[in-house]
Amino acid sequence: MRILRPRRSFKQELPGHVARERNAHPGAEIELWTMDEHRVGLIPILRRVWAPRGKRPRAVVRPRYQWLYLVAFVHPESGRTSFWIVPQLNARIFAAILAAFVEEQGFNERKRLLLVLDGAGWHTADQVRAPPGATFILQPPYSPELQPTERLWPISNEPLANRSFTSISELEAVLARRCCEMAEMQDFLRGLCFYHWWPSTQTETHTV
Repeated sequence: MRILRPRRSFKQELPGHVARERNAHPGAEIELWTMDEHRVGLIPILRRVWAPRGKRPRAVVRPRYQWLYLVAFVHPESGRTSFWIVPQLNARIFAAILAAFVEEQGFNERKRLLLVLDGAGWHTADQVRAPPGATFILQPPYSPELQPTERLWPISNEPLANRSFTSISELEAVLARRCCEMAEMQDFLRGLCFYHWWPSTQTETHTV
């Protein structure tokens, strides 16, 4: 029960965050995004595959300990995404990605960002500050099911699964192409990420 209560409270309180942001900035456009990161590398991703009856499928593996991080921002309400691939991740790099994302999406005092993210150390370090026009919303600890971005990783992993890459650069090229494909899959990703309890930030307009 102690574990469930913060998760239930998060769902109940998320619409309140949107309402408070709208009251604090009347007339501003509000967008509720979420973000997370996913580590991939030269340790193969193995998945089950179909095979003829009586034959065992095989996958070539050559494990090496080199990694990349895929940082993903998702707007569940529309399925829009923004992807960033970096060779490592820390508070300084995350702060730079966050600033670039805010600039890319044009967030400011008239277009406000509410960003749901977890409490990873590089999200909450002293050198990480919410840029102008942005507000952070921390999800409860140990609650990946509340994070819509988590549902992207099986999709981003598809071209990487059951493959052995010769170099981290080759893997990065394949992953980058996959991110470009996913950026065009807005309807599909909206179906994955727009949970039934996720609040809408669209305001009704009336024509006279």
